[in-house]
Amino acid sequence: MRILLLSQFYPPVIGGEERHVRNLGRALAQRGHSVSVGTFMHPGSPETEFDGAVRVRRLRGTVQRLSNLHADSERRHAPPFPDPGLLLALKRLVAEERPDIVHAHNWIYASFLPLRLLGGAPLVVTLHDYGLVCARKNFMHLGTHLCDGPRLAKCLPCATAHYGAVKATATTLGNWASSFVARRVVDRFIAVSHAVARHTGLTGGRTPYEVIPNFVPDDVGVLGSEDPCLRELPKNGFILFVGDMMRLKGIDVLLKAYARLERAPPLILIGRRVADTPTAFPPNVRVFNNWPHSAIMHAWHRSLFGVLPSVGPEACATVIMEAMASGKAVVATDVGGMPDLVDHGETGLLVPPGDPQALARAMQSLLDDRTLLAHLESKSLARVGRLKAGAVVTRIEQVYRDVLRPAASRVEPPAKQCSGEPSC
Repeated sequence: MRILLLSQFYPPVIGGEERHVRNLGRALAQRGHSVSVGTFMHPGSPETEFDGAVRVRRLRGTVQRLSNLHADSERRHAPPFPDPGLLLALKRLVAEERPDIVHAHNWIYASFLPLRLLGGAPLVVTLHDYGLVCARKNFMHLGTHLCDGPRLAKCLPCATAHYGAVKATATTLGNWASSFVARRVVDRFIAVSHAVARHTGLTGGRTPYEVIPNFVPDDVGVLGSEDPCLRELPKNGFILFVGDMMRLKGIDVLLKAYARLERAPPLILIGRRVADTPTAFPPNVRVFNNWPHSAIMHAWHRSLFGVLPSVGPEACATVIMEAMASGKAVVATDVGGMPDLVDHGETGLLVPPGDPQALARAMQSLLDDRTLLAHLESKSLARVGRLKAGAVVTRIEQVYRDVLRPAASRVEPPAKQCSGEPSC
């Protein structure tokens, strides 16, 4: 198949979603598919380059050029409505790449919708968050509690608190319009967890969808050379948190829970500092920023166990998969996509979100009961196979085939359409 992946960001801009798209492209190419990626232009990167066997095409959009609209110049997000410049760029890209299928990630899909309406290639959209119904994408009302569902009178004030009135109105109304069209035009949605499918209204609706988690590469547990930054880790075991150090990720809850522990080993935090990152940390808590992914994998191997105490409904936390692939248990919150990944009492422990006392009890139980910890570790390593590329990419390929099968039955015989080109 000729597959075009659309992602608003791609390395060197890196995050969980970008790493997923890169890993997916590489895995599909290894299986013999012709894979290209359409992504936003990044300063210092060429318009066209190869990332292994994957051709990367960098595009410019109208909204992307308006720097004053973006809080982070490194991450100029795609709008949730068709961007005129991006639409034209995608039209040219599709004409050149001639994909059999387009697989979009995040709001960049909105700029492809007009092309799909005009008979473009079948469109698959992976929902890595709640952006189909939530202008803030996190399904947290006013950033404080789980939303009970979209309503315009509620969504506009919530978005305004985050974006400001003008951007909030454009984002919310544009997202509602694109979502309405997408539910009728997208050939298949892929929700990365049952929580995403449920909260975006796919469950029980008529829109075709599959629940397929993110994945980690098959060789994710194979460690490379050690980075010098690893010398900063404690010699003995430690508790590990990896992610943005923000309230939504439960960083405040974690620090309160850690203060309750008896005979606590060091707590290591690796991730980005953001606007609401605490400015001070308790003794025995060490904070590291901007570590390379290879170093983080070494840190997982050296840790006692991981903790991910998010108060918001994480869609599908890749860090949990990386911990499992390293043979580590995780204490996580029973919210969002966490229960899809963590089997309570088997591969980790689940606790209520926002409850430092419950989190402390779960962490203390793993510190005190090493037999339980060893059981969770062995089960994690045994079950992570279902979250590796070999298992998950096969399911994504089947989605492509299912989508293409009815599309093929609608076209005329090839002899009537052939243009005489070798690939025809």
